[in-house]
Amino acid sequence: MEYCAQLQCGDQGQSMDAAEMLGTVMGRIWTSRRIMQDFSALCACGGRFAGTESEARAREFLADRMAEATGATVLREPVPYRGWTRGPASILLPSGRNLPALGLVRTPKTPSQRLTARLVDLGRGSADDLARAGDAICGAIALVRHEFMMGTSHVHRRWKYDAVRAAGARGFVIAYHQPGGLAVTGSSGDGSAGHIPAVGVSHEAGSALSACAGQEVTLHSSGRFDDAVAENLFATMPGTGATRVVLSAHYDGHDPAASAIDNASGVVAAMAAAEALRDIVSELPRGLELALFTVEEWALIGSRLHLETLDLPARAELAFNLNLDSVGGDAALTAVTGGFPGVAEFVGRALRPVGLAVGLHHGFMANSDHANFVRHGIPALRLCAGFDKPDSHLRFLLTAADTPDKVHPHELKTAACVAAALALAACTDPELPPPVPPEAGRRIAAG
Repeated sequence: MEYCAQLQCGDQGQSMDAAEMLGTVMGRIWTSRRIMQDFSALCACGGRFAGTESEARAREFLADRMAEATGATVLREPVPYRGWTRGPASILLPSGRNLPALGLVRTPKTPSQRLTARLVDLGRGSADDLARAGDAICGAIALVRHEFMMGTSHVHRRWKYDAVRAAGARGFVIAYHQPGGLAVTGSSGDGSAGHIPAVGVSHEAGSALSACAGQEVTLHSSGRFDDAVAENLFATMPGTGATRVVLSAHYDGHDPAASAIDNASGVVAAMAAAEALRDIVSELPRGLELALFTVEEWALIGSRLHLETLDLPARAELAFNLNLDSVGGDAALTAVTGGFPGVAEFVGRALRPVGLAVGLHHGFMANSDHANFVRHGIPALRLCAGFDKPDSHLRFLLTAADTPDKVHPHELKTAACVAAALALAACTDPELPPPVPPEAGRRIAAG
């Protein structure tokens, strides 16, 4: 059944259906200049790597902007975590050539400042590649290739890291998959016992390393671990009922660039959608919470701790999670539904009345904060751009090329309009997918 809620429009008391209301909301988004102003201001803070001054500047900017956008008090939730500061990294070839590298997030430093071991080239680093290499991985420095992240066939970097570590590798190197001199970064382990040094390099450096397969190379990585505290930000606009929809995005990023696509695009689109819905939410059956998480790039720490610290009654108030992550960089949007029952059907009902459509991917992907909601049995989806489009600007994620010029204003406004449509539907749809027990959510997440 297609929802068609009757809503009261502001102080005039005029009844209009959801499609008419959404037309008003979209008009607010499309004619506003604030979304690009917010995008520029957030990118100007820098890459927003957790624990840096860049992240702190972004947090203060966003706290003020959220209060203005929602008219609500902004709550700051401490996020204690094991912080890490990146130090120099490099790889020395047998010829004496030194290759620049980037330490992956939370990599342990190499023992005695350097690790010398035989290099094994595992190609892509898939399960088949590792099986072919067999015992050659044990004791070696393993070289694998980065992949386009937003696709159905993507094998995640952390899976590769854990797999080569389990096979006995002593070091891990991941090379960017396209030419252009861009070193790739991202998270690896957590620096605890049994984790191995891990760095990212450019495509060209990967080719130079591959030519040395079977020979000894020397890996150097460094970094410092310290206890740290970040902050998640929340602004809640109550509805008429006890439950609410969580419209989320993560504001942390990586320091080689401005983290414009990942995830300044999601933050400003979520904020624009929330602002456009602000004077409507109080009349809706469910409220709307704008949640900006941090330390997402470190294995989703911010949202994980948030959900783990909520008691059962507080978690029961969360009816749905709409998570925006990397919604710029391409004109095509996809809803990653994760296989949660009823979510794909909800997306169709939400967008059909106003002629909007997005792609659908039903497989679970543990690559953004929606994954933690699913694990707790809360229906959720991730909205992203460029899915299965390897030539899109999404190919620049986790590199120094994730810069504001890769995102067009139309992409941000379209993403905000789609987010507003989904949020409005989630706040009103009588057939919104119900939560499931946490054990069932974990089964969905496990595939």
